[in-house]
Amino acid sequence: MSFFKDIVLPSIKKSGNTTLWLLKIILPISLLVRFLDYFGILAFVAQFLDPVFLHLGLPGSTAIIFITSIFLPLYAPLAIIMSMTVTLRELTILALMCQIAHSLPVESAIQAKTGTSFWSMFSLRVVVSILVGISLNHILPADMGMPLFVKIDAEAMTSIADVLLLWLKGSFQMSLLIFTIITSLNVLYKLLEQHNLTTKLSKAIEPLLRFFGLPASTGFLWLIGYIVGLAYGGALMIDQMSEGKVSRKDAELLNYHLAVSHSVIEDNLLFVALGVSIWWILGVRLLVAWIVVWLRRFLLKMKQKVHFPYRGEDVKQ
Repeated sequence: MSFFKDIVLPSIKKSGNTTLWLLKIILPISLLVRFLDYFGILAFVAQFLDPVFLHLGLPGSTAIIFITSIFLPLYAPLAIIMSMTVTLRELTILALMCQIAHSLPVESAIQAKTGTSFWSMFSLRVVVSILVGISLNHILPADMGMPLFVKIDAEAMTSIADVLLLWLKGSFQMSLLIFTIITSLNVLYKLLEQHNLTTKLSKAIEPLLRFFGLPASTGFLWLIGYIVGLAYGGALMIDQMSEGKVSRKDAELLNYHLAVSHSVIEDNLLFVALGVSIWWILGVRLLVAWIVVWLRRFLLKMKQKVHFPYRGEDVKQ
């Protein structure tokens, strides 16, 4: 078997199609943001949102980044970030908030098909992302420097031509970043499949699953969710539930974990490429996922005690 012919070429072809699909969504949004910034609309909106976002350690103008992330894949808010001037501290907070709460309509609908309420997943991710933003604002160093990507000051955009030129430059950089990351992930996943490593790895991570409060039966799905994300992981979960390999109760616990921590390779690479510390974004997501699952298990246990206060034989009268 030829590595280049059987692994690399199919990955490049698939990545090219995926990149084009993403760019059709992302590029118009990033151009719109450029013009909103140029005409001062972002600054105007920021005046009203600054008092709210102050608690998150963010300027009000970044609200459009978080709102965009809720409805679209991470590449869309990332394109907006690269169109604005943000500090590394602000970028770190935004990275965590967007990673936890992105593509919510699609991903919550996928999780709903596995038996977990759409609105419970949607609201959980929004609330947790805001709480994480508030927490990070209190614990992150005050001065973390600037991101690695080239920022464009507002003064540099003195005409419509400047806006278009800067947008084209940023779009080219974004396109290369997206294509490179997606191709790398496709190659990795094909290699894992080819050598049947996903099944072996799922057995090896059972101690880690116990730490996160997850059943051993969810190992393979946890691994898939961490490698390729919720969309593909959700489709596999539906198949495994229909085959009786994973119970609805176990699948729900996994959904709570994956809701706040999934696709950690791709999601993290996107922001690490801009200069965000891998330890902040990965560590916080894993910690929050641990808290969410164990809190869910505690609530389920309390609920069971309320509904079934007595065990064993019924009290005779």
